[in-house]
Amino acid sequence: MSIILYSTEGCHLCEQAYALLTEVGVAGQVNVIDIAFDDDLFSRYGVTIPVVSLNINGSVSELGWPFDASELSNWLKTHGIN
Repeated sequence: MSIILYSTEGCHLCEQAYALLTEVGVAGQVNVIDIAFDDDLFSRYGVTIPVVSLNINGSVSELGWPFDASELSNWLKTHGIN
């Protein structure tokens, strides 16, 4: 299972999302992907970042902004990440 944060440089909301991932204790498991370098990702997430994504055995679940630490923690727990 991998935790992905779709982000881009200079995105203050993305920085807030990463801070929340740190607050709930999973920042070390997060792969930050900058959407600016991938046309497909930019098309998909360009106006919705930050987005946290989990790939669990080929099944993708996403949590889009806005969210707070409680919502993030609950979403992670629902998907088996404590």
